[in-house]
Amino acid sequence: MSFGKKDICINISSKALIPKDKSKDFFEAFLNLVSSKSKSKVVKISNFGTFYCKNTPQRLGRNPKTKEEFIITKRSKLFFKPSNKIRSIIN
Repeated sequence: MSFGKKDICINISSKALIPKDKSKDFFEAFLNLVSSKSKSKVVKISNFGTFYCKNTPQRLGRNPKTKEEFIITKRSKLFFKPSNKIRSIIN
């Protein structure tokens, strides 16, 4: 089971009893804050999880339809590691 941004915004609006557009703004602000802060250091939220940034190296990619090869540049990706409390709730 996975949640998209839309699903999370709907859950926020129903639990907090606020309009969906406000919950979307709140969630976007949260994501922007976490992504900007995690580039320089690890962002840990107690009893929730840890956000951290990882650099992936440059690699060779391939289009499966045309078999054309191309280079995928190195990137900085945002990762989330849930806490044990969140893992036990999900599983």
